[in-house]
Amino acid sequence: MRHRITLATLVLSLLMALAVMAAAQDKADEPAKTEAHKGEKEATKEPPPEKAVTTAHRVQVGDRSIAYTATAGTLLIRDDKGKPDASMFYVAYIADGEQEATQRPITFLYNGGPGSSSIWLHLGSFAPVRLVTASPEATAPAPYQLVPNAHSLLDRTDLVFVDAIGTGYSTGLPKADKGKDDNLNKRFWGTDPDIEAFGRFVIRYISATNRWNAPKFLFGESYGTPRSAGLVKYLNDKGIACNGVILLSSILNFGTRLPGQDHAYISTLPTFAAIAWYYNKLPHKPATLEPFLTAVRDFARGAYAVALAQGQALSAPEQEAMAQQLHAYTGLSVTYLKAANLRVTPSRFRKELLRDERHTIGRYDARFQGIDSDAAGETPETDAAETAIRGAFTAAFNDYLVRELHYPSEVPYNVSAPASMDWDWKHKVPGQPRPLPLPIMVGDLGATMRANPHLKVLAANGYFDLATPFFGTEYDLAHLDIESPLRQNLTLTYYASGHMVYLNLDALKQLKEDLAQFYEAAVPRAEAKLTETTP
Repeated sequence: MRHRITLATLVLSLLMALAVMAAAQDKADEPAKTEAHKGEKEATKEPPPEKAVTTAHRVQVGDRSIAYTATAGTLLIRDDKGKPDASMFYVAYIADGEQEATQRPITFLYNGGPGSSSIWLHLGSFAPVRLVTASPEATAPAPYQLVPNAHSLLDRTDLVFVDAIGTGYSTGLPKADKGKDDNLNKRFWGTDPDIEAFGRFVIRYISATNRWNAPKFLFGESYGTPRSAGLVKYLNDKGIACNGVILLSSILNFGTRLPGQDHAYISTLPTFAAIAWYYNKLPHKPATLEPFLTAVRDFARGAYAVALAQGQALSAPEQEAMAQQLHAYTGLSVTYLKAANLRVTPSRFRKELLRDERHTIGRYDARFQGIDSDAAGETPETDAAETAIRGAFTAAFNDYLVRELHYPSEVPYNVSAPASMDWDWKHKVPGQPRPLPLPIMVGDLGATMRANPHLKVLAANGYFDLATPFFGTEYDLAHLDIESPLRQNLTLTYYASGHMVYLNLDALKQLKEDLAQFYEAAVPRAEAKLTETTP
Protein backbone atom coordinates (compact mmCIF):
# COMPACT_ATOMS: atom_id res chain seq x y z
CA MET A 1 0.00 0.00 0.00
CA ARG A 2 2.84 2.35 0.86
CA HIS A 3 4.52 1.48 -2.48
CA ARG A 4 1.33 2.32 -4.45
CA ILE A 5 1.03 5.75 -2.80
CA THR A 6 4.61 6.58 -3.62
CA LEU A 7 4.15 5.62 -7.31
CA ALA A 8 0.94 7.65 -7.62
CA THR A 9 2.71 10.59 -6.07
CA LEU A 10 5.54 10.31 -8.58
CA VAL A 11 3.12 10.18 -11.54
CA LEU A 12 1.23 13.18 -10.24
CA SER A 13 4.48 15.12 -9.77
CA LEU A 14 5.53 14.29 -13.32
CA LEU A 15 2.24 15.51 -14.75
CA MET A 16 2.51 18.74 -12.77
CA ALA A 17 6.07 19.29 -14.01
CA LEU A 18 4.98 18.80 -17.61
CA ALA A 19 2.17 21.31 -17.11
CA VAL A 20 4.58 23.86 -15.67
CA MET A 21 6.98 23.35 -18.61
CA ALA A 22 4.16 23.80 -21.14
CA ALA A 23 3.05 27.00 -19.46
CA ALA A 24 6.59 28.31 -19.47
CA GLN A 25 6.95 27.49 -23.16
CA ASP A 26 3.68 29.29 -23.96
CA LYS A 27 4.95 32.33 -22.12
CA ALA A 28 8.26 32.19 -23.97
CA ASP A 29 6.41 32.00 -27.30
CA GLU A 30 4.15 34.95 -26.48
CA PRO A 31 6.49 37.71 -27.82
CA ALA A 32 6.93 35.78 -31.07
CA LYS A 33 3.17 35.35 -31.42
CA THR A 34 2.61 39.01 -30.63
CA GLU A 35 5.20 40.09 -33.22
CA ALA A 36 3.77 37.73 -35.82
CA HIS A 37 0.28 39.17 -35.45
CA LYS A 38 1.35 42.77 -34.95
CA GLY A 39 1.28 43.62 -38.64
CA GLU A 40 -2.11 41.96 -39.06
CA LYS A 41 -3.55 43.86 -36.10
CA GLU A 42 -2.17 47.14 -37.41
CA ALA A 43 -3.57 46.45 -40.85
CA THR A 44 -7.02 45.53 -39.56
CA LYS A 45 -7.39 48.37 -37.09
CA GLU A 46 -9.81 51.13 -37.94
CA PRO A 47 -8.47 53.64 -40.52
CA PRO A 48 -8.16 57.27 -39.43
CA PRO A 49 -11.41 59.20 -39.87
CA GLU A 50 -11.74 61.69 -42.68
CA LYS A 51 -11.19 65.18 -41.35
CA ALA A 52 -12.42 68.60 -42.45
CA VAL A 53 -11.79 71.96 -40.75
CA THR A 54 -13.60 74.90 -42.31
CA THR A 55 -13.00 78.63 -41.93
CA ALA A 56 -14.66 81.65 -43.51
CA HIS A 57 -12.71 84.35 -45.38
CA ARG A 58 -12.99 87.10 -47.99
CA VAL A 59 -10.63 88.27 -50.75
CA GLN A 60 -10.65 91.12 -53.26
CA VAL A 61 -9.95 89.88 -56.80
CA GLY A 62 -9.98 92.69 -59.32
CA ASP A 63 -13.11 94.69 -58.66
CA ARG A 64 -14.89 91.82 -56.91
CA SER A 65 -15.00 91.00 -53.21
CA ILE A 66 -15.38 87.24 -52.91
CA ALA A 67 -16.49 85.47 -49.74
CA TYR A 68 -15.15 81.93 -49.58
CA THR A 69 -14.87 78.90 -47.34
CA ALA A 70 -11.50 77.24 -46.83
CA THR A 71 -11.48 73.56 -45.91
CA ALA A 72 -8.31 71.83 -44.75
CA GLY A 73 -8.73 68.12 -44.35
CA THR A 74 -8.18 64.54 -45.43
CA LEU A 75 -10.07 62.07 -47.57
CA LEU A 76 -9.61 58.31 -47.68
CA ILE A 77 -8.96 56.59 -50.98
CA ARG A 78 -9.73 52.89 -51.29
CA ASP A 79 -8.20 49.99 -53.20
CA ASP A 80 -9.95 47.73 -55.70
CA LYS A 81 -11.39 45.69 -52.83
CA GLY A 82 -12.94 48.77 -51.24
CA LYS A 83 -10.51 48.81 -48.33
CA PRO A 84 -8.91 52.09 -47.12
CA ASP A 85 -5.58 52.51 -48.89
CA ALA A 86 -4.35 56.03 -48.07
CA SER A 87 -5.34 59.29 -46.45
CA MET A 88 -4.75 62.31 -48.70
CA PHE A 89 -4.50 65.86 -47.41
CA TYR A 90 -6.01 68.81 -49.28
CA VAL A 91 -6.96 72.44 -48.86
CA ALA A 92 -10.04 73.57 -50.79
CA TYR A 93 -11.18 77.14 -51.44
CA ILE A 94 -14.86 77.33 -52.35
CA ALA A 95 -16.46 80.66 -53.32
CA ASP A 96 -19.70 81.32 -51.48
CA GLY A 97 -22.81 81.95 -53.57
CA GLU A 98 -21.00 82.66 -56.84
CA GLN A 99 -23.34 80.38 -58.80
CA GLU A 100 -25.00 77.02 -58.45
CA ALA A 101 -22.37 75.25 -56.33
CA THR A 102 -22.70 71.90 -58.07
CA GLN A 103 -21.99 73.47 -61.47
CA ARG A 104 -19.19 75.92 -60.64
CA PRO A 105 -15.81 75.02 -62.18
CA ILE A 106 -13.42 73.22 -59.86
CA THR A 107 -9.66 72.88 -60.33
CA PHE A 108 -7.34 70.34 -58.71
CA LEU A 109 -3.80 71.69 -58.27
CA TYR A 110 -0.56 69.93 -57.35
CA ASN A 111 3.20 70.24 -57.72
CA GLY A 112 5.54 67.51 -58.83
CA GLY A 113 8.97 66.32 -57.76
CA PRO A 114 8.14 63.49 -57.71
CA GLY A 115 7.96 63.87 -53.97
CA SER A 116 6.88 67.50 -53.67
CA SER A 117 3.89 68.79 -51.75
CA SER A 118 1.58 71.39 -53.29
CA ILE A 119 3.07 74.17 -51.14
CA TRP A 120 4.64 76.07 -54.06
CA LEU A 121 1.51 76.44 -56.15
CA HIS A 122 -0.51 76.92 -52.99
CA LEU A 123 1.28 79.96 -51.58
CA GLY A 124 2.83 81.23 -54.79
CA SER A 125 0.19 81.26 -57.48
CA PHE A 126 -3.61 81.43 -57.42
CA ALA A 127 -4.90 80.65 -53.94
CA PRO A 128 -6.71 83.52 -52.15
CA VAL A 129 -3.49 84.21 -50.21
CA ARG A 130 0.02 84.71 -51.56
CA LEU A 131 3.47 84.73 -49.99
CA VAL A 132 5.52 87.87 -50.62
CA THR A 133 9.04 87.02 -51.81
CA ALA A 134 12.00 89.12 -52.94
CA SER A 135 12.19 87.30 -56.30
CA PRO A 136 14.63 87.21 -58.03
CA GLU A 137 16.62 88.00 -54.89
CA ALA A 138 16.86 85.71 -51.87
CA THR A 139 13.97 86.27 -49.48
CA ALA A 140 15.07 87.42 -46.02
CA PRO A 141 14.39 85.24 -42.94
CA ALA A 142 11.22 85.42 -40.84
CA PRO A 143 8.87 87.07 -40.25
CA TYR A 144 7.27 86.38 -43.62
CA GLN A 145 4.25 88.10 -45.08
CA LEU A 146 1.10 86.52 -46.49
CA VAL A 147 -1.16 88.91 -48.36
CA PRO A 148 -4.58 88.66 -50.02
CA ASN A 149 -4.01 87.53 -53.58
CA ALA A 150 -5.54 90.00 -56.00
CA HIS A 151 -4.65 87.61 -58.83
CA SER A 152 -6.37 84.53 -57.40
CA LEU A 153 -8.29 82.25 -59.74
CA LEU A 154 -11.13 82.09 -57.24
CA ASP A 155 -13.16 84.45 -59.41
CA ARG A 156 -13.12 81.78 -62.13
CA THR A 157 -13.01 78.44 -60.31
CA ASP A 158 -13.01 76.76 -56.94
CA LEU A 159 -9.55 75.47 -56.02
CA VAL A 160 -8.43 72.22 -54.40
CA PHE A 161 -4.71 71.90 -53.59
CA VAL A 162 -3.77 68.22 -53.16
CA ASP A 163 -0.63 66.70 -51.63
CA ALA A 164 0.95 63.58 -53.09
CA ILE A 165 1.17 60.61 -50.75
CA GLY A 166 4.21 60.96 -48.51
CA THR A 167 4.05 64.76 -48.58
CA GLY A 168 2.08 67.29 -46.58
CA TYR A 169 -0.12 65.18 -44.32
CA SER A 170 -0.92 62.57 -47.00
CA THR A 171 0.06 59.04 -46.01
CA GLY A 172 -0.43 55.43 -46.98
CA LEU A 173 -2.31 53.15 -44.59
CA PRO A 174 -1.18 49.72 -43.29
CA LYS A 175 -2.19 46.77 -45.47
CA ALA A 176 -2.43 43.18 -44.24
CA ASP A 177 -1.17 41.76 -47.54
CA LYS A 178 1.83 44.08 -47.84
CA GLY A 179 3.91 42.67 -44.98
CA LYS A 180 5.89 44.72 -42.54
CA ASP A 181 7.21 47.93 -44.13
CA ASP A 182 8.21 50.97 -42.16
CA ASN A 183 7.45 53.17 -45.21
CA LEU A 184 3.73 53.00 -45.89
CA ASN A 185 4.07 55.37 -48.83
CA LYS A 186 6.45 53.48 -51.14
CA ARG A 187 3.73 51.48 -52.87
CA PHE A 188 2.35 54.77 -54.22
CA TRP A 189 5.75 56.01 -55.41
CA GLY A 190 5.59 55.22 -59.08
CA THR A 191 4.28 56.81 -62.27
CA ASP A 192 1.13 54.72 -62.57
CA PRO A 193 0.38 54.14 -58.83
CA ASP A 194 0.66 57.91 -58.32
CA ILE A 195 -1.77 58.62 -61.17
CA GLU A 196 -4.25 56.11 -59.77
CA ALA A 197 -4.01 57.58 -56.26
CA PHE A 198 -4.79 61.07 -57.55
CA GLY A 199 -7.57 59.69 -59.71
CA ARG A 200 -9.17 57.99 -56.73
CA PHE A 201 -8.85 61.20 -54.75
CA VAL A 202 -10.60 63.26 -57.43
CA ILE A 203 -13.43 60.74 -57.61
CA ARG A 204 -13.74 60.66 -53.82
CA TYR A 205 -13.75 64.46 -53.60
CA ILE A 206 -16.39 65.08 -56.25
CA SER A 207 -18.51 62.34 -54.68
CA ALA A 208 -18.17 63.72 -51.14
CA THR A 209 -18.94 67.29 -52.23
CA ASN A 210 -21.50 66.59 -54.98
CA ARG A 211 -19.38 68.12 -57.76
CA TRP A 212 -19.98 65.49 -60.42
CA ASN A 213 -21.71 68.03 -62.67
CA ALA A 214 -19.09 70.74 -62.18
CA PRO A 215 -16.65 71.63 -65.00
CA LYS A 216 -13.35 70.03 -64.01
CA PHE A 217 -9.77 71.21 -64.52
CA LEU A 218 -6.34 69.78 -63.67
CA PHE A 219 -3.44 72.13 -62.89
CA GLY A 220 -0.02 70.50 -62.54
CA GLU A 221 3.44 72.00 -62.26
CA SER A 222 6.73 70.27 -63.19
CA TYR A 223 6.32 66.52 -62.54
CA GLY A 224 2.69 67.44 -61.97
CA THR A 225 2.44 67.79 -65.77
CA PRO A 226 3.12 64.13 -66.64
CA ARG A 227 0.81 63.30 -63.73
CA SER A 228 -1.86 65.48 -65.36
CA ALA A 229 -1.40 63.81 -68.74
CA GLY A 230 -1.93 60.40 -67.15
CA LEU A 231 -4.62 61.58 -64.75
CA VAL A 232 -6.83 63.19 -67.39
CA LYS A 233 -6.81 59.89 -69.27
CA TYR A 234 -7.45 57.88 -66.09
CA LEU A 235 -10.48 60.03 -65.32
CA ASN A 236 -11.71 59.98 -68.91
CA ASP A 237 -11.52 56.17 -68.90
CA LYS A 238 -13.67 56.25 -65.74
CA GLY A 239 -16.32 58.38 -67.48
CA ILE A 240 -15.14 61.73 -66.05
CA ALA A 241 -14.50 64.12 -68.93
CA CYS A 242 -12.43 67.12 -67.92
CA ASN A 243 -12.86 70.58 -69.42
CA GLY A 244 -9.24 71.64 -69.27
CA VAL A 245 -5.67 70.82 -68.33
CA ILE A 246 -3.09 73.45 -67.35
CA LEU A 247 0.53 72.36 -67.77
CA LEU A 248 2.96 74.68 -65.98
CA SER A 249 6.63 74.08 -66.82
CA SER A 250 6.06 70.69 -68.34
CA ILE A 251 7.99 67.59 -69.27
CA LEU A 252 5.96 64.89 -70.99
CA ASN A 253 8.71 62.66 -72.35
CA PHE A 254 11.52 61.57 -70.03
CA GLY A 255 12.94 59.36 -72.75
CA THR A 256 14.50 62.32 -74.55
CA ARG A 257 16.95 62.77 -71.66
CA LEU A 258 18.55 59.36 -71.86
CA PRO A 259 22.35 59.27 -72.31
CA GLY A 260 23.62 59.02 -75.86
CA GLN A 261 20.94 61.26 -77.34
CA ASP A 262 21.35 64.86 -78.53
CA HIS A 263 17.76 65.98 -78.05
CA ALA A 264 18.43 67.51 -74.61
CA TYR A 265 21.13 69.80 -76.03
CA ILE A 266 18.82 70.92 -78.81
CA SER A 267 15.87 71.61 -76.49
CA THR A 268 17.91 73.70 -74.03
CA LEU A 269 19.63 75.95 -76.59
CA PRO A 270 16.78 78.51 -76.90
CA THR A 271 16.65 78.74 -73.08
CA PHE A 272 20.43 79.36 -72.99
CA ALA A 273 19.88 82.14 -75.51
CA ALA A 274 17.07 83.72 -73.47
CA ILE A 275 19.22 83.69 -70.33
CA ALA A 276 22.25 85.13 -72.13
CA TRP A 277 19.95 87.87 -73.46
CA TYR A 278 18.69 88.57 -69.92
CA TYR A 279 22.25 88.94 -68.59
CA ASN A 280 23.52 91.01 -71.55
CA LYS A 281 26.05 88.30 -72.47
CA LEU A 282 25.24 88.18 -76.19
CA PRO A 283 27.87 89.74 -78.47
CA HIS A 284 25.08 91.46 -80.42
CA LYS A 285 22.05 91.66 -78.17
CA PRO A 286 18.74 92.24 -79.98
CA ALA A 287 16.31 94.77 -78.55
CA THR A 288 13.59 92.22 -77.84
CA LEU A 289 13.57 88.54 -76.89
CA GLU A 290 11.22 87.63 -79.69
CA PRO A 291 11.75 87.19 -82.67
CA PHE A 292 15.35 86.50 -81.62
CA LEU A 293 14.30 83.20 -80.03
CA THR A 294 12.49 82.19 -83.22
CA ALA A 295 15.81 82.35 -85.05
CA VAL A 296 17.46 80.29 -82.29
CA ARG A 297 14.72 77.67 -82.51
CA ASP A 298 15.24 77.38 -86.27
CA PHE A 299 18.99 76.99 -85.81
CA ALA A 300 18.55 74.43 -83.00
CA ARG A 301 16.23 72.13 -84.95
CA GLY A 302 18.17 72.70 -88.17
CA ALA A 303 21.91 73.24 -88.51
CA TYR A 304 22.70 72.49 -84.86
CA ALA A 305 20.76 69.21 -84.86
CA VAL A 306 22.45 68.15 -88.11
CA ALA A 307 25.90 68.94 -86.71
CA LEU A 308 25.28 66.98 -83.49
CA ALA A 309 23.96 64.03 -85.45
CA GLN A 310 27.36 63.69 -87.15
CA GLY A 311 29.03 63.06 -83.81
CA GLN A 312 32.79 62.50 -84.15
CA ALA A 313 32.51 62.70 -87.95
CA LEU A 314 32.00 66.48 -87.80
CA SER A 315 34.98 68.12 -89.49
CA ALA A 316 37.18 70.72 -87.78
CA PRO A 317 35.99 73.61 -90.02
CA GLU A 318 32.34 72.61 -89.37
CA GLN A 319 32.99 72.48 -85.64
CA GLU A 320 34.58 75.93 -85.73
CA ALA A 321 31.65 77.42 -87.64
CA MET A 322 29.16 75.80 -85.28
CA ALA A 323 31.03 77.05 -82.19
CA GLN A 324 31.02 80.59 -83.59
CA GLN A 325 27.24 80.48 -84.06
CA LEU A 326 26.68 78.99 -80.63
CA HIS A 327 28.81 81.78 -79.17
CA ALA A 328 26.53 84.33 -80.84
CA TYR A 329 23.48 82.65 -79.28
CA THR A 330 24.77 81.78 -75.80
CA GLY A 331 27.58 84.19 -74.96
CA LEU A 332 29.86 81.26 -74.05
CA SER A 333 33.36 81.43 -75.49
CA VAL A 334 34.24 79.58 -78.69
CA THR A 335 37.08 77.85 -76.86
CA TYR A 336 34.73 76.54 -74.14
CA LEU A 337 32.14 75.39 -76.67
CA LYS A 338 34.69 73.46 -78.68
CA ALA A 339 36.15 71.88 -75.54
CA ALA A 340 32.62 70.74 -74.65
CA ASN A 341 32.16 69.18 -78.11
CA LEU A 342 29.35 71.71 -78.76
CA ARG A 343 27.31 70.01 -76.02
CA VAL A 344 26.74 72.07 -72.88
CA THR A 345 24.55 70.74 -70.08
CA PRO A 346 22.33 73.09 -68.07
CA SER A 347 24.44 72.61 -64.93
CA ARG A 348 27.66 73.56 -66.75
CA PHE A 349 25.94 76.55 -68.38
CA ARG A 350 24.79 77.72 -64.94
CA LYS A 351 28.40 77.71 -63.76
CA GLU A 352 30.03 79.12 -66.88
CA LEU A 353 27.85 82.06 -67.97
CA LEU A 354 28.77 84.33 -65.03
CA ARG A 355 32.05 82.68 -64.09
CA ASP A 356 33.98 85.92 -64.68
CA GLU A 357 31.72 87.55 -62.06
CA ARG A 358 32.15 84.59 -59.67
CA HIS A 359 28.40 83.99 -59.71
CA THR A 360 26.20 81.03 -60.67
CA ILE A 361 22.62 81.09 -61.90
CA GLY A 362 19.58 79.12 -60.77
CA ARG A 363 18.26 75.95 -62.35
CA TYR A 364 14.58 76.53 -61.67
CA ASP A 365 14.90 80.21 -62.47
CA ALA A 366 18.06 81.61 -64.01
CA ARG A 367 17.20 85.12 -62.83
CA PHE A 368 18.42 84.06 -59.37
CA GLN A 369 22.17 84.26 -58.74
CA GLY A 370 24.28 82.23 -56.33
CA ILE A 371 27.82 82.29 -54.98
CA ASP A 372 29.93 79.14 -54.72
CA SER A 373 32.92 78.56 -52.47
CA ASP A 374 35.12 78.89 -55.57
CA ALA A 375 34.70 79.87 -59.19
CA ALA A 376 36.70 77.02 -60.68
CA GLY A 377 34.20 74.18 -60.45
CA GLU A 378 32.24 72.67 -63.29
CA THR A 379 28.76 72.81 -61.74
CA PRO A 380 27.04 74.99 -59.10
CA GLU A 381 27.03 73.83 -55.50
CA THR A 382 23.33 74.68 -55.01
CA ASP A 383 20.33 75.91 -56.94
CA ALA A 384 20.10 79.58 -56.06
CA ALA A 385 16.45 79.68 -57.14
CA GLU A 386 15.45 77.00 -54.63
CA THR A 387 17.51 78.08 -51.64
CA ALA A 388 16.24 81.65 -52.07
CA ILE A 389 12.63 80.73 -51.26
CA ARG A 390 12.45 77.34 -49.56
CA GLY A 391 12.69 78.66 -46.00
CA ALA A 392 10.04 81.29 -46.65
CA PHE A 393 7.51 78.84 -48.10
CA THR A 394 8.11 76.23 -45.40
CA ALA A 395 7.71 78.55 -42.42
CA ALA A 396 4.88 80.62 -43.87
CA PHE A 397 2.77 77.58 -44.75
CA ASN A 398 3.18 75.87 -41.38
CA ASP A 399 2.13 79.12 -39.73
CA TYR A 400 -0.78 79.61 -42.13
CA LEU A 401 -2.17 76.13 -41.49
CA VAL A 402 -2.49 76.80 -37.76
CA ARG A 403 -3.18 80.53 -37.60
CA GLU A 404 -5.60 80.96 -40.53
CA LEU A 405 -6.90 77.48 -41.39
CA HIS A 406 -7.04 76.27 -37.76
CA TYR A 407 -5.44 72.95 -38.68
CA PRO A 408 -2.90 72.13 -35.95
CA SER A 409 -0.72 69.04 -36.14
CA GLU A 410 1.75 67.29 -33.86
CA VAL A 411 4.23 67.07 -36.74
CA PRO A 412 5.38 69.72 -39.24
CA TYR A 413 3.89 69.78 -42.71
CA ASN A 414 6.10 67.57 -44.90
CA VAL A 415 7.25 69.84 -47.74
CA SER A 416 8.96 67.04 -49.64
CA ALA A 417 9.66 63.29 -49.52
CA PRO A 418 12.57 61.27 -50.94
CA ALA A 419 10.17 59.66 -53.39
CA SER A 420 12.33 60.24 -56.47
CA MET A 421 15.02 57.97 -55.00
CA ASP A 422 12.56 55.06 -54.77
CA TRP A 423 10.31 55.98 -57.69
CA ASP A 424 9.12 53.29 -60.08
CA TRP A 425 9.35 55.23 -63.35
CA LYS A 426 7.65 52.61 -65.55
CA HIS A 427 4.51 53.64 -67.40
CA LYS A 428 1.98 51.72 -69.46
CA VAL A 429 1.79 53.79 -72.63
CA PRO A 430 -1.44 53.61 -74.67
CA GLY A 431 -1.04 51.17 -77.55
CA GLN A 432 2.12 49.51 -76.15
CA PRO A 433 1.98 45.87 -75.03
CA ARG A 434 4.41 46.36 -72.14
CA PRO A 435 5.21 49.25 -69.79
CA LEU A 436 8.07 51.51 -70.86
CA PRO A 437 10.89 52.15 -68.37
CA LEU A 438 10.24 55.92 -68.25
CA PRO A 439 7.13 58.11 -68.21
CA ILE A 440 6.42 59.07 -71.81
CA MET A 441 3.06 60.78 -71.36
CA VAL A 442 2.52 62.46 -74.73
CA GLY A 443 0.42 59.51 -75.89
CA ASP A 444 -1.87 59.71 -72.84
CA LEU A 445 -2.67 63.35 -73.44
CA GLY A 446 -3.09 62.89 -77.19
CA ALA A 447 -5.39 59.90 -76.71
CA THR A 448 -7.56 61.86 -74.29
CA MET A 449 -7.80 64.87 -76.60
CA ARG A 450 -8.95 62.57 -79.39
CA ALA A 451 -11.48 60.84 -77.11
CA ASN A 452 -12.72 64.14 -75.66
CA PRO A 453 -12.51 66.68 -78.50
CA HIS A 454 -13.73 69.46 -76.19
CA LEU A 455 -10.72 69.16 -73.86
CA LYS A 456 -8.66 72.37 -73.75
CA VAL A 457 -4.95 72.36 -72.87
CA LEU A 458 -2.82 75.34 -71.87
CA ALA A 459 0.96 74.96 -71.50
CA ALA A 460 2.61 77.86 -69.64
CA ASN A 461 6.37 78.30 -69.97
CA GLY A 462 9.06 80.42 -68.34
CA TYR A 463 11.78 81.65 -70.68
CA PHE A 464 14.43 81.28 -67.96
CA ASP A 465 13.54 77.76 -66.78
CA LEU A 466 16.45 75.31 -67.11
CA ALA A 467 14.59 72.44 -65.43
CA THR A 468 11.92 72.08 -68.13
CA PRO A 469 13.00 74.18 -71.14
CA PHE A 470 10.18 75.64 -73.22
CA PHE A 471 11.54 74.29 -76.52
CA GLY A 472 11.26 70.77 -75.12
CA THR A 473 7.61 71.42 -74.28
CA GLU A 474 7.02 72.67 -77.81
CA TYR A 475 8.54 69.48 -79.19
CA ASP A 476 6.42 67.24 -76.96
CA LEU A 477 3.17 69.00 -77.76
CA ALA A 478 3.94 68.89 -81.47
CA HIS A 479 3.85 65.08 -81.21
CA LEU A 480 0.38 64.56 -79.72
CA ASP A 481 -0.85 62.96 -82.95
CA ILE A 482 -3.95 65.14 -83.08
CA GLU A 483 -5.44 66.51 -86.29
CA SER A 484 -5.54 70.19 -87.15
CA PRO A 485 -9.01 70.94 -85.71
CA LEU A 486 -7.97 69.57 -82.30
CA ARG A 487 -4.77 71.61 -82.30
CA GLN A 488 -6.99 74.65 -81.86
CA ASN A 489 -7.65 73.34 -78.34
CA LEU A 490 -3.94 73.70 -77.49
CA THR A 491 -2.48 77.00 -76.23
CA LEU A 492 1.16 77.78 -75.38
CA THR A 493 2.04 80.89 -73.38
CA TYR A 494 5.41 82.37 -72.38
CA TYR A 495 6.64 84.58 -69.54
CA ALA A 496 9.81 86.41 -68.50
CA SER A 497 10.22 84.12 -65.50
CA GLY A 498 11.42 80.66 -64.54
CA HIS A 499 10.01 77.26 -63.61
CA MET A 500 7.72 78.82 -60.99
CA VAL A 501 6.39 81.47 -63.35
CA TYR A 502 4.32 83.09 -60.61
CA LEU A 503 7.37 84.26 -58.62
CA ASN A 504 7.64 87.13 -61.07
CA LEU A 505 4.69 89.33 -60.11
CA ASP A 506 4.33 90.77 -63.61
CA ALA A 507 4.30 87.24 -65.02
CA LEU A 508 1.71 86.20 -62.43
CA LYS A 509 -0.58 89.00 -63.58
CA GLN A 510 -0.20 88.01 -67.23
CA LEU A 511 -0.68 84.32 -66.46
CA LYS A 512 -3.90 85.13 -64.62
CA GLU A 513 -5.21 87.03 -67.66
CA ASP A 514 -4.31 84.16 -69.96
CA LEU A 515 -5.99 81.64 -67.67
CA ALA A 516 -9.12 83.76 -67.42
CA GLN A 517 -9.47 83.52 -71.20
CA PHE A 518 -8.69 79.81 -71.05
CA TYR A 519 -11.46 79.10 -68.53
CA GLU A 520 -13.85 81.22 -70.55
CA ALA A 521 -13.18 79.08 -73.62
CA ALA A 522 -13.23 75.75 -71.75
CA VAL A 523 -16.55 76.20 -69.92
CA PRO A 524 -19.71 76.37 -72.05
CA ARG A 525 -21.73 79.51 -71.50
CA ALA A 526 -24.78 79.14 -69.28
CA GLU A 527 -27.15 80.08 -72.09
CA ALA A 528 -25.74 77.38 -74.39
CA LYS A 529 -28.15 74.45 -74.51
CA LEU A 530 -27.54 70.86 -75.53
CA THR A 531 -29.57 69.99 -78.58
CA GLU A 532 -30.52 66.58 -79.85
CA THR A 533 -30.55 65.60 -83.49
CA THR A 534 -32.84 62.93 -84.84
CA PRO A 535 -32.12 60.87 -87.90
